[in-house]
Amino acid sequence: MSEPTAQRERASESTTRRVRTPAEIFDLTGRTALVTGASSGLGARFAQTLAAAGATVWAAARRKERLEALAAGEPRIRPVAGDVSSEADRVALMERIVAETGPLDVLVNNAGVGSGAKPLHEESAAFAQVLETNLTGPFHLAQLAARAADGRELSIVNVSSIVGVVATAPRGGASYAAGKAGLIGLTRQLAGHWGTRGVRANALAPGWFRTEMNDAMFDDPASVKWIERNTMVRRAGTPAELDGALLFLASSASTYCTGQVLAIDGGWTAR
Repeated sequence: MSEPTAQRERASESTTRRVRTPAEIFDLTGRTALVTGASSGLGARFAQTLAAAGATVWAAARRKERLEALAAGEPRIRPVAGDVSSEADRVALMERIVAETGPLDVLVNNAGVGSGAKPLHEESAAFAQVLETNLTGPFHLAQLAARAADGRELSIVNVSSIVGVVATAPRGGASYAAGKAGLIGLTRQLAGHWGTRGVRANALAPGWFRTEMNDAMFDDPASVKWIERNTMVRRAGTPAELDGALLFLASSASTYCTGQVLAIDGGWTAR
């Protein structure tokens, strides 16, 4: 039976099944996930959320001690040190995952950096380095995960940003915006190429959430007022407000959703 035919039959069968409980819909028991950039901020939260849903979660980042602290109270989280901007590290990471727990069911490309420089002063080498982490790395990991899946269902969640959807100047650098916008284009293209392979690719675009990367901005009262003034709910988000969106994209709740951008931004991009 061809894969498209099998998918159609699964879809047909789903219409006659009993209604599943919410717990069943979002359950990730028995699934294997990888979250990059998991040593702090949203990445750490994403790893905890997937583990709470039952998944075995590989938490990857450069700061191993942070990862070990994250995993200390959660046996489902497996810390693994690695640099997403390194091709060798990406290959080694995926080989280890496949060898120890099998092909991925969920890939969350969350790792991201910014140069901190304004467009007039950002060096081209720094620009390229940001893209290596924020765009090339996610592409390569998605490629490796899709190859290993070999027809198994795989959900790729690329963590973009509202900076990749609309301009947020004077905040946000050119390289960061380019990488996050590129992730959205990459998401759509991978969804189109791999839809018949059982691979779904979607992008999560958070709005303003306080993280280690933007602490300085949130410590500035004028910046906080700017966020409040331009967000429909008049406040920044809290990490817990991304839990549901992540689980939707990662789980079987979204089996007919691919190539989409889900903005969780308090209405910022709807202005």
